Amino acid sequence: METKVEGIVVKELRFKETSKILTIYTNKYGKISAMARGAYNPKSSLIASTQSFSYNEYSLYKGRNFYYINQADVIDSFYSIREDINRMMYGSYLLELINLSTVEEDRNEKLFFLLLKGLSILSKTKKSFLKLILSYELKYISFLGYRPSLDRCIVCNREDFKKIKFSINKGGIICPSCQSIEPYCEYMDFDMYKAMKMLLYTPLDQVFAINISGDTMFKLHEIMVKYILNKIERKQFNSLKMLGSMEKNGGV
Repeated sequence: METKVEGIVVKELRFKETSKILTIYTNKYGKISAMARGAYNPKSSLIASTQSFSYNEYSLYKGRNFYYINQADVIDSFYSIREDINRMMYGSYLLELINLSTVEEDRNEKLFFLLLKGLSILSKTKKSFLKLILSYELKYISFLGYRPSLDRCIVCNREDFKKIKFSINKGGIICPSCQSIEPYCEYMDFDMYKAMKMLLYTPLDQVFAINISGDTMFKLHEIMVKYILNKIERKQFNSLKMLGSMEKNGGV
């Protein structure tokens, strides 16, 4: 039985000589695996719609192990992401994030539209990549059900304090009185705290107007990566290895 879905190509893997196995994040089914027969054939109509980052409408039917692509129409190729090394590396992180933190056919429309919006903004922006990524990370982990608690100490509910840390395990700020009983905490000054709150609640396409220092963004990004990895029970993101060296060389 054929079905139509919209989806973003998260990962592509060569299969035999001319075919691909794709990981696609869809609006209807969440993450799926799909076979694109003949996608490497130079005359194939599936060449553009099986590229990583591309957003397409697919006609699919489900087999025993995969969905199979009958037809695909490109909605947006996001080609500008692939032609710029900075965009491509940050974009690869967004794709790896959704691939590692979701399971097959677990629908989450919020994640789908966040990924779509994130790639759309990334494809157009020329600077402040890390600011966009930070805001995306905060919204992403919130949509997975782990929104950081930033209004009061996550252990004792105290609101009035001057020194804080961020608990990776509990997912929120920790007051000085509770830091001794919560071992996995990261230092956070008030510039980082204010930036985290603004980036969490500001729409993705408006974050570029927020004034945040590069040092604050780097420190927040390190915290967010540790927090996300903790919640999705992973050890690392491969895409961040190269991304880290790019950030240090000014590609923020």
